[in-house]
Amino acid sequence: MRFLFWGTLVILVIARIFLTKTDYPEGKKVRVTATVREEPIKYEYYQKIKLLGLNVYLPKFPEISYGDKIIVEGIVFDGKLEKAKLIRIEKRQGLLLNFRERIISFYRKSIPEPHASLLAGITLGSKGGIPEGFWQDLTKTGLAHVVVASGSNVSLVGGFLVGIFTLFFTRRLVLPLILVGIWLYAVLAGFEAPIIRAAIMGTIAFSAQQIGKLSSAWRALVLSALTMLIIKPEWVGDLGFILSFVATASLMLFQARIGKFLKAVPGILREGLSTSLAAQIGVTPILFVTFGQFNLLSPIANALVLWTVPLIMVISGLAGLFGLIFPGLARLILYLAYPLSSWFLFIVDLFSY
Repeated sequence: MRFLFWGTLVILVIARIFLTKTDYPEGKKVRVTATVREEPIKYEYYQKIKLLGLNVYLPKFPEISYGDKIIVEGIVFDGKLEKAKLIRIEKRQGLLLNFRERIISFYRKSIPEPHASLLAGITLGSKGGIPEGFWQDLTKTGLAHVVVASGSNVSLVGGFLVGIFTLFFTRRLVLPLILVGIWLYAVLAGFEAPIIRAAIMGTIAFSAQQIGKLSSAWRALVLSALTMLIIKPEWVGDLGFILSFVATASLMLFQARIGKFLKAVPGILREGLSTSLAAQIGVTPILFVTFGQFNLLSPIANALVLWTVPLIMVISGLAGLFGLIFPGLARLILYLAYPLSSWFLFIVDLFSY
């Protein structure tokens, strides 16, 4: 029965992948109609959008946002839609999306860049407004995962929640508090598909560590991955999905063992460093093959800034909520995060060379 169950799931995944796969005619002009499922990355003169497996580059204006329904036309070449032209755009609607945009707008009006983008990225997973130069520095230092919603980001946040909650609560209460923290972060970050995926995998990983049943956790991890691929078969080649799965598996395998070797490291840094090292054991080869670069000092940079993440999230989150009603008071609260973001930016500058 067990073999039949797992075999059926694998067959369903394979069938879904092949039946839903879109084969674009190479070198031919196509018209694509779809809803934007990932927040576009905005550069100085253009914006990059991933649409039904194609990378689409459009002029910076009109700005396209997560949730918009667009029609684009262009020539398919090597996974890209070249000479792309925006035919039509239907702006998104929805209370949650508007609420998120209002908070991000409040950040940008209240503090200068790249502080505003940093806070918006950490608090809400927003990467659309990050300046191009700052994004390149984040990539060089291996800190980009902290600013955008990813499996590593959820794992790092969860790791620091472990360090904080174990100081004040019993072991029985720690796991529920961690899970609440992870899913609150997912809600604040907009509940996009990558965030949901990361939250699910993070929940499995931390539950496994606290309960101590790694065998059951492995089954749950594989089951969640297969289920997600049945629902969204296009994730099979998605780098974010792969990194989320691998980072979670690495966390389950190595974090506790690494933590034992770091007993001399102060607690505020130990959780972040052990989590970062554990996650990067798995994701480093993938990142190196994909991007051709890896910063050997990345674990140190992560350990030096990750302690600021939960503090920035709490301060910026409260400021964002108050900003909708009491903007003056909210700015005073937001300014408390400025020293933390300044430290983060200092570390980015220090390790980006």
